[in-house]
Amino acid sequence: MDVAATHALVLDVLHRASSQDPVILKPAEEKLREWETEPGFYSILCNVISNHTLDINVRWMAVLCMKNGIDRYWRKTAPNNISEAEKLCIRQNLLSNFIEPISQIAVQRAVIISKIARMDCPKDWPEVFPTLLQAVESSETLVQHRALLTLHHVVKAISSKRLAGDRRQFEEFTIQIYGYIFGLWNSLTDTFIQGVMQGENPEIVQIHLEKALLTLRILRKLSIFGFFKPHTSKECMSFMQMIFPKAKSVMLCYKEMKSKGVYPLETCEKFIIHLTKVLLSMLDTHPFSFVDLIQPTLELCFYYLFTDEGIVFLFERFVIQCFNLIKNILLCAEFRAAKVPETTRNQETLRAYRIKQRFFTPEIVSDIFRKLVGHYFILTQEELDEWDSDPEAFSNDDCGDSWKYRLRPSMDTVFVSIFHEFKDILTPVILEMISTTNVMVAPEDMQQILKKDAIYNAVTLCTFDLFDEVDFDQWFTNTLLNELKIKHNNYRVIRRRVVALIGRSGWAGIKISTELRPAMYECVVNLLRPEEDMVVRLTAVTTLRYAVDDFEFNGEQYKDYMFSAFDLLFGLLKEASECETKMSVLNVMCLSLERMGTTIVPHSDALVQYLPHLWQESEDHNMLRCAIVSTLVQLVKSIGGVPEELTQFLLPIIQMGTNTNEGAIVYLLEDALDLWLAVLEYSPSMTNELMQLFNNMPILLEYSTETFRSCLYICLVHLLLAPEWVMRSQGHQLITTCASMMGDLKNEGVIMLMRLVDSFIKALPLLGSETVMPILPKIFERIYVGEDYSLVMAMCLCILARVLLSSHEIFTRVIQEVAREKNQNEQSTLDVILERWLNKMTYVAQLDQRKLLGIALTNVLTTQSAAILQRFKPIMVNILETLNDITKTEEDGTTIDSLVLVEGQSPSQFDEEGHYYETDHDCRKKQLILNDPVHNIVLKDYLQSQLSILRNQLGPSYQELINSLDVDVLSQLKEYVTF
Repeated sequence: MDVAATHALVLDVLHRASSQDPVILKPAEEKLREWETEPGFYSILCNVISNHTLDINVRWMAVLCMKNGIDRYWRKTAPNNISEAEKLCIRQNLLSNFIEPISQIAVQRAVIISKIARMDCPKDWPEVFPTLLQAVESSETLVQHRALLTLHHVVKAISSKRLAGDRRQFEEFTIQIYGYIFGLWNSLTDTFIQGVMQGENPEIVQIHLEKALLTLRILRKLSIFGFFKPHTSKECMSFMQMIFPKAKSVMLCYKEMKSKGVYPLETCEKFIIHLTKVLLSMLDTHPFSFVDLIQPTLELCFYYLFTDEGIVFLFERFVIQCFNLIKNILLCAEFRAAKVPETTRNQETLRAYRIKQRFFTPEIVSDIFRKLVGHYFILTQEELDEWDSDPEAFSNDDCGDSWKYRLRPSMDTVFVSIFHEFKDILTPVILEMISTTNVMVAPEDMQQILKKDAIYNAVTLCTFDLFDEVDFDQWFTNTLLNELKIKHNNYRVIRRRVVALIGRSGWAGIKISTELRPAMYECVVNLLRPEEDMVVRLTAVTTLRYAVDDFEFNGEQYKDYMFSAFDLLFGLLKEASECETKMSVLNVMCLSLERMGTTIVPHSDALVQYLPHLWQESEDHNMLRCAIVSTLVQLVKSIGGVPEELTQFLLPIIQMGTNTNEGAIVYLLEDALDLWLAVLEYSPSMTNELMQLFNNMPILLEYSTETFRSCLYICLVHLLLAPEWVMRSQGHQLITTCASMMGDLKNEGVIMLMRLVDSFIKALPLLGSETVMPILPKIFERIYVGEDYSLVMAMCLCILARVLLSSHEIFTRVIQEVAREKNQNEQSTLDVILERWLNKMTYVAQLDQRKLLGIALTNVLTTQSAAILQRFKPIMVNILETLNDITKTEEDGTTIDSLVLVEGQSPSQFDEEGHYYETDHDCRKKQLILNDPVHNIVLKDYLQSQLSILRNQLGPSYQELINSLDVDVLSQLKEYVTF
């Protein structure tokens, strides 16, 4: 097929791929995917993009295919990478013209050039910057605009490179072009300002503004990433200083444009915002280069935010940026003078600190504080309208980094920052404000209600700092409680703020007396009732969460209110429509189940019935599903088992959340593992469904290190539920997986894994030893080489001891396997392992582990092995030391083995986790302890028995063996046994 025909075929497929008809679209997309690795395909796409006569949808599709192809196949190391000849053709085509008429395609074309430049510039594409700069100098408006657009994206892409060589090259490039770009920005900005002030054509003004914005974006990247220390560049600091007069001029233009109503305002807002972004970026990345900018920045922010003359210019995003500038200057670590002698401080830090202190005088700080509370904290009409139209959206908490882009969180964070920084100055101010709220406001006086709301909000934000300043008990009893009783519609604003104040002050900050807590529970629960305003109810949910999750929470005090609260929360859960709201409510219900346990179970039936329905509704909302799974975990624990009506619901959830082939695992895994564990712990017996579920586990063990511990514990609980069934059907695969991972684990992971191996053998010694055979050579090999980490060595020795006690035949097979690996004979390998055992045993700290090793040493005395008899003396010394450690003298003078369980004694003292035996799993662990030789064999009696057998085996030579012991050792041993 010739070139023209190929080009026509690609055009046809691109045309069909832009169709809205799935029947036409799907085959076309498949064909485009097939062509991705075909030579010449991207050259054709490049030609299609450059052909302005073609349909815009076809060109758009070509752009998308081209962009994806660059990501996948441009690198030289990529499979099916694009040939060098084709790359050369594409690069030449992309830089051949800058007259793209469609702005969306122009942006994507610029992105494509930037992606290639990031990989190829300057080595394989040295002409990219000279060509772009030449086009920027063009007198043709469109060419200059597109060239600036492309230069912006290329600079943005290359500035993100972080290798030292790349950064040096970018710094060199910055030095070359910075002055020219700075001058161009200055000229374009002045042209735009003059155009507005002289009433020039809006379209022309818009073009000048767009170019000025592009150069500003380029300057931002050059300033932040093009200088190692920006303050050492005179041009860079000139640009930074010029931001302030330019910002004031552009703000005047913005006001003028707004008044005339013929200019589009969006680009002008972007320009102003980008000026503040330059300042924020410099502050965050190069704080010491920002020191000379602190004063003008604070003056700029103060003028526009807190003076009557400046406020008239404001728009929301600019307010947010100014708040963030103030906050970041206050919190910048480099601007805080350390509490050390001035001579040892960083001089720039000291200078920055002094600049801040000079600006933030007590008068300025008080003015800012009062303006924040009296102006910015007042709820606006738009917010009150949202309250009515969408109460759930209005109530949802702002979290994370929302202060960076939302007005309320940004003003809250700057308020808290200022209060913390100037607490001594502002505490009297806020106390004065609080004193003005003691007077009841008339329900009809909305303005006074909103002012009181703002003051309450301020108090809520700084409760931690008012711990010693406010008598919350008195305030609650005399004022707040009375305000909650007023049910006028306007007073919902006060009720909402009071319940929020109770949440932050009553339990998290100022604290209240224990006697008042029931009264506060009653208030909060009453505000959950369906006749109450929705926003107030949702705020009460948050307050209840604080109350129940409080460290000093007293279940007895809450008991009288918990049933009403749980029922009201359930009603709100069904009534809510937003996922975030449902999550908040579920979270409180889950906490209630956790804190109140079985006492709240009688009221959980409705929730049990509702959760499957909610699960179906939340198919597209994984975070809500996480909340549902967390609630199910607490339900199982509170009920003490799996409710029959949930049995068929829980296991598919666990299956979905732990299946690595399911996308939901990213969200659900940790909660699903908790649910799986709870179900296993409270299951009285194994089922086929639980056995099938365990098929997910081998892959999960390797899936994530963060969940490795949880997965191993689930393996343990699963094993103890039906040891023989699990070992025979799933044990080999599980242990093989663990064996393959052992070499990659750190010491902590190895210990966790070996505890599981140890449990296999403890549960069913003979079958367990056979099941864990794949991993035993690796464990014995660690003993052979002399594992350095004592805790790992102790676990290795314990597993060796258990294998030895369970089956001498399996022990011999493992020794043979290690000998083959080491290319040694069996006897030499055994000698090394015995030496390691005897030398390392003194470093085993846990008594139960020492006794286990002592029992195993006692066991091998009668094996009639020459290697054992040769080491009779060190063996008896280790057994003696173990006896000394575990023997306890009673009050009547008798001696007992302190690790042996006597009738009626609970094994809980020997449980690693110190559990009381509440779950079915706890009972199974108890039985495991009861069956452990460590706790049912009296070591001195066992030693006496083994010595008797040894005497019979050796005859006359037995006494010679005993006489070989040191006198002191023999004397001590005679306190336990007779020879």
